[in-house]
Amino acid sequence: MSLKQHYISTVLPHLKKNLKKNVNALPRLEKVVVNMGIGSLVTGGQKDFSLLEKHLSLITGQKAVVSKAKQSISNFKLREGQAVGLSTTLRGDRMYDFLEKFIHLVLPRVRDFQGLKAKSMDRDGNLNIGLKEQTLFPEIVQDDIVKTHGIQITIVTKSTATSDALLLLQQLGIPFTK
Repeated sequence: MSLKQHYISTVLPHLKKNLKKNVNALPRLEKVVVNMGIGSLVTGGQKDFSLLEKHLSLITGQKAVVSKAKQSISNFKLREGQAVGLSTTLRGDRMYDFLEKFIHLVLPRVRDFQGLKAKSMDRDGNLNIGLKEQTLFPEIVQDDIVKTHGIQITIVTKSTATSDALLLLQQLGIPFTK
C-alpha cells in the first residue's frame, strides 16, 4: 500500500477519532521542500554545479530551481545574482512518493539513527530535517560524487497546532525519538 493510500484509509480516520475535528480541519501535508546549498562550491571558484542539479533532480523526480543571491555580502564573498542554492518543491503524488522513499529507504541508511527530534518542528507544525550528504539516497551513484553536499528537507503541514502535526507525521510513519 502506498503512503497516500495509507493516509486516506488509516491516518485520516485515526486523526478524526483522536482529534475530534471536522475532516477539513484535520492536519494534512501541504508540500515538501528539498534544498541544497551550493554557496561554498560557487565561492570556491567552481562555476559548474550541473552535477548537483542533476543529483537533486534524480532525488526528487523533478527539475531543481537555482536560487540566486538577492544582495552582495562582502564578508561571504557573495555577489548579487550569484547562485547560492538549489531547491525543489514537491506536491501531490510526487510528495507522497518522495516521503515514502525517505522514510523507508533513506532514514534507515543514516548512521547511528535514533529517530528525529520533535524539537525539529517549528510552531506552525513544519518539520525540518538536515542530512549531511546526498549519498544516502539510492539514486545517487557513489562514483559520480566529487564532494558531498548536505540536503535540507522541510515537510510543510497545514495544521493549527504543533501537537496535531506531530500526530499526523507519527501516523505517516516518520520515526521520532521517545
